[in-house]
Amino acid sequence: MNPHKSAHDFDQDLLILFDAYVHGGIDRRTFLDRAAKYAVGGVTAAMLLEQLSPKFLEAQTVAHDDARIEQQYLEYASPNGYGTMRGYLAKPSGSGRAPGVLVIHENRGLNPHIEDIARRLATDGFVAFAPDALFPLGGYPGDEEKARELFPKLDQAKTREDFMAAAAVLKARPECTGKIGAVGFCYGGGMVNYLATKLGADLSAGVAFYGSAPNLPDVPNIKAPLMIQSAENDPRINASWPEFEAALKAAGVSYERHLYAGTQHGFNNNTTPRYDAAAAKLAWDRTVALFRQQVK
Repeated sequence: MNPHKSAHDFDQDLLILFDAYVHGGIDRRTFLDRAAKYAVGGVTAAMLLEQLSPKFLEAQTVAHDDARIEQQYLEYASPNGYGTMRGYLAKPSGSGRAPGVLVIHENRGLNPHIEDIARRLATDGFVAFAPDALFPLGGYPGDEEKARELFPKLDQAKTREDFMAAAAVLKARPECTGKIGAVGFCYGGGMVNYLATKLGADLSAGVAFYGSAPNLPDVPNIKAPLMIQSAENDPRINASWPEFEAALKAAGVSYERHLYAGTQHGFNNNTTPRYDAAAAKLAWDRTVALFRQQVK
């Protein structure tokens, strides 16, 4: 599952530089220019970028044809957002109903890794629904770099409504018990925190992997228990945690936060070298346990 290199094979400053590139702080040329000083021993800056980029096929954990699950792509209405949206639904095989989990991607749209996460949740006994925020712009383009270029072109006010609509669609699905949780990563983690402030009791639990804090005045609206999964080496996201935590405490929100030692932003994503197998397993076990406790 793990790509051949790990975060420990790269200089920490290079990993921070890559994080800036992935999140739009710098462009590709700037990354390559600045990465050049870490390119030694016959390795070029372009090779470093390739090594740090996702390897989807090698990292897949649940195959598309796994007999334990059923899956489909479905379009849904989002009248307050972009109008028509599309998502990937994976559920346990059989006709019984199961609790739902909304799966929210990073700032690249619905890539193969997020579909794999949805299938993983289906094998854990949940109806998982993973919308593609990029659908109005043609959908995930099959290329991470193109996806990153498309993402800032979204109207985020509409995109937030698209995820609100997705939550309502999942809750109402015939396969779903009507109880839902949400899990998201990076951009998606921030979206989980946002949805928690908007959905109130309609959300039964939220798990945010290294996601940005919501608007703090909205924190008292949160009714769902939250689990905050944080990477140790993630200054961009961790800077907002103290104020977010103070707001959660003041509002009496049930939450737990786990900080995983030695990890990078993106440590749960097993398609890149920032993946940390031990931390990812522990974080995922905790995530599923929370959903089993709160959403079932």
